[in-house]
Amino acid sequence: MAAKSDSSRGVIATLIEQFADLPGIGRKSAERLAYHVMKMPPDEALALADAVRAVTERLHPCKDCFNLCEEETCTICLDSRRDPGQLMVVEQVRDLLALEAAGTYRGRYHVLQGRLSPLDNVGPEQLTIRQLLDRVRDGGIREVIMGTSPTVEGDATAAEIAGRLADLPVEVTRLARGLVVGSPLEQANKAMLADALSGRQRL
Repeated sequence: MAAKSDSSRGVIATLIEQFADLPGIGRKSAERLAYHVMKMPPDEALALADAVRAVTERLHPCKDCFNLCEEETCTICLDSRRDPGQLMVVEQVRDLLALEAAGTYRGRYHVLQGRLSPLDNVGPEQLTIRQLLDRVRDGGIREVIMGTSPTVEGDATAAEIAGRLADLPVEVTRLARGLVVGSPLEQANKAMLADALSGRQRL
């Protein structure tokens, strides 16, 4: 009986550690989540596990914009109602989702999969900057909107990309500074994002 109890504690501890590794989840929150899962009906707990497995097994970057999708190309890139001449550059998929929730942007996207951060050894080669430049060189894009977060790293990323686009026939703009400086884009509300889009400036 004691061996079984020790085994149970090991399983619980592992689950707590997994939750604690998630961004923004502290030890106490991880413990609450773990014990909540333990109390869930088995079918609900397994449905949660299946959802996590499906995300890791079925989602992959879109071949064009690097948004996450189940098919080769995401639904935004395939949507003929979107403006193909307008490209919003964002750091992460969650920034794309925040802009989509605002409902005011009707162009297409390019997800960098991060931002420049020399301290974390993230340089231009670790981002999808080369693929962005290839998309612009292919033609048909008249405006690139820098939708990076208004942080030191976000601004450095925007400046790096703007410099590389300088010799290409495309207008480079950035979101207006209605956004809070130093705050991630994903934390902006719908009204702030709408104002930032409508008041974007040349970069």
